[in-house]
Amino acid sequence: MLEKIASFNDAEATGKMQTIYQEPVKVELMQKRIRQLKEKGYTAIASLTPQKVQRYYEAVIDAGLDILVIQGTVISAEHVSATKEPLDLKQFIPKCPIPVIVGGCCSFSTTLHLMRTGAVGVLVGVGPGAACTTRQVLGIGVPQATAIADASAARSRHLDETGQYVHVIADGGMRTGGDIAKAIACGADLIMIGSPLSRAKEAPGRGYHWGMATFHPDLPRGARVKTDVVASLEEILMGPAHINDGTLTFAEH
Repeated sequence: MLEKIASFNDAEATGKMQTIYQEPVKVELMQKRIRQLKEKGYTAIASLTPQKVQRYYEAVIDAGLDILVIQGTVISAEHVSATKEPLDLKQFIPKCPIPVIVGGCCSFSTTLHLMRTGAVGVLVGVGPGAACTTRQVLGIGVPQATAIADASAARSRHLDETGQYVHVIADGGMRTGGDIAKAIACGADLIMIGSPLSRAKEAPGRGYHWGMATFHPDLPRGARVKTDVVASLEEILMGPAHINDGTLTFAEH
């Protein structure tokens, strides 16, 4: 299937990936993958959209999940829906038996509200990723440095109020070592990286990267982007670098 996705031309990629992703999620496969990670001694982290949390969270926790990520384009602790009862993060997170990370968000107030739910980390970034077209499709997006700085300020407020430190995770737009350095300088504790790792020889995308929203049935907000295969995963993370554009040897930054 990965070979097939890599073979699509640009004009047909999104439509054909929408068809592929119509296949329903299989709980047994989610559990199998988590158990595989645990057997190798890794920390298992799984991402669910808010609409799917109640349906799947018990099954993934039973499989040995260590950290649950509740992730969408924009997440709010005070979400309102006219069609169905939304997930109440303030009720769910304190009762969840494993740590929960939530996001994305991009403002001081939203970050603070998410931190008050009891989340251990907040994903920061709406629209900055290389494979994300949310800015073009929805008109929503915030410069990543500003978003991280605002979230960092919310973390300080929350720490003053509660004594609890919540991690700010820069999610999207991290293309070079310099981007990582600037994100940390703006207040990020952790960095989410997508496209740079897709350039590794070991990556499953065959030189392509696509965002989680690409396969939305009605309003795709992602794109399959060409990243090319340039080096091994070790070279990308640890070096040595043979080019000087900041895309290799991330650990040195």
